[in-house]
Amino acid sequence: MAKKNFKPLDLSKVRTYPLKKRFSKVNQTLLGKKLQKGARLRSFIRGLPDILAAQNLKEIVRRIARAHRNDKTILLGMGAHPIKVGLSPLIIDFMERGIVSAVALNGAGIIHDFEIAFMGETSEDVATSLKDGSFGMAAETGSFLNRAITRGYDRGQGIGRAVGEAILKARLPNHRLSILASGARLGIPVTVHIGIGTDIIHMHPGADGKALGEGSLKDFHTLASVVATLRDGVFLNLGSAVILPEVFLKALSLARNLGHPVRNLTTVNLDFIPHYRPLTNVVTRPTLDSGKGYHLTGHMEIMVPLLFAAILEEL
Repeated sequence: MAKKNFKPLDLSKVRTYPLKKRFSKVNQTLLGKKLQKGARLRSFIRGLPDILAAQNLKEIVRRIARAHRNDKTILLGMGAHPIKVGLSPLIIDFMERGIVSAVALNGAGIIHDFEIAFMGETSEDVATSLKDGSFGMAAETGSFLNRAITRGYDRGQGIGRAVGEAILKARLPNHRLSILASGARLGIPVTVHIGIGTDIIHMHPGADGKALGEGSLKDFHTLASVVATLRDGVFLNLGSAVILPEVFLKALSLARNLGHPVRNLTTVNLDFIPHYRPLTNVVTRPTLDSGKGYHLTGHMEIMVPLLFAAILEEL
């Protein structure tokens, strides 16, 4: 094989053009603004650059505020992580203000919600307790929740309503910090969507498969009725990587199948890392024909207070 002879390029023939004729994605009107010491939150939000995630944050805030002003449905879906990182008081505040119209939880959400209401503490050390099989075996968590779900089944209730009412009836010391109890108190739907075997209460002898399945199915039907009203509304998913994105997509399809034109929908996924299902089932697919989907990456204990504060400022 003959050796190739690579000759240097003749750069004298490079073609250029005037910089001012080029389209630029960033211009000075989009740049961040300097902050003064003691500046108000409104100044901070307005001072963020109108670029990438900061621009998306501002647009999400405007869309949520507009939906609330126009009395449109704002549905909050979430895993258990928002509760574990201390966001329940903020979420309950938005429920009390009428900004959040309904809440959808995964099965783990009721565990941490109950434990906060029961003793003001939650989130065990899984790695340590798994060694001796004590993981998930807290007696009160299993007995209270399974009993509430079974009694709710006997009354024809979904899991969310049954547990929320049980927390209120028991007058648990911190019931004001319970999203489920707040939903029952305010008449706001809080639905729970489980996978059998995913939650610690399923390991307890009081777990009733019939009650768990029927209660979660009833909550799915309730969620679908909420999703059916989401035209011009907002679905915000906080930290649920699998369950809520899948359940939401099915509820949306069911609502549209029954003739509800859920269009011009704003969807928002917020998590500390991007995941396939939320990006696909929350951000992209539901808004293909109309509306807009957004993703924000960051720690929820920082991003959610920032988002909620910005919404209040916008309102």
